[in-house]
Amino acid sequence: MSIFQAYTADSAPAESKETLKGATAAFGFLPNLHAYMAEAPELLKGYAALWDLFAKTTLTPQEQQVVFLTANFENNCRYCMAGHSALAKMVGMDADTIGALRGGKTLPDKKLEALHRFATTVVQQRGAATEKDVQDFLSAGYTRRNALEVVLGVATKVLSNYTNHIVQTPLDPFMKGNEWTKPEHAVA
Repeated sequence: MSIFQAYTADSAPAESKETLKGATAAFGFLPNLHAYMAEAPELLKGYAALWDLFAKTTLTPQEQQVVFLTANFENNCRYCMAGHSALAKMVGMDADTIGALRGGKTLPDKKLEALHRFATTVVQQRGAATEKDVQDFLSAGYTRRNALEVVLGVATKVLSNYTNHIVQTPLDPFMKGNEWTKPEHAVA
């Protein structure tokens, strides 16, 4: 049992109310993550702002989900893996790609695999990608801008993944069927 409280738009601290209303309008319900983040209005607002900014990047919706799912995998976040598995389906990502991302395996599409490898490096090396890592990413058809957009996506997931670890966020109903545990072969 978590010592943290999940808030509603009515019960939340005053500074969190508008952001919770915005999340409810965007998703059609209040995600548990946002309900817990409301304890710290600045965290909630920061996450919402980064989420919105990442959605505006030049990466496609599927590429954005590759970045998010890669960070979730590397950070071992069951809540976000379940949520983004559902969101990846909603943006038309194929089941093989989602399965590979959930299983820590090579993606079937070479360009998406290059993005996956680069995002993995950014998370694992805490941003310390080598010149070769960047060149390999660029050689796959991505841009310098895309490389920095990956940093934004990873930063967004740090806020949610770490919050979920601390507060033990329960899964939302829309995540049913997408529950996830990191595969044993993968390093935690």
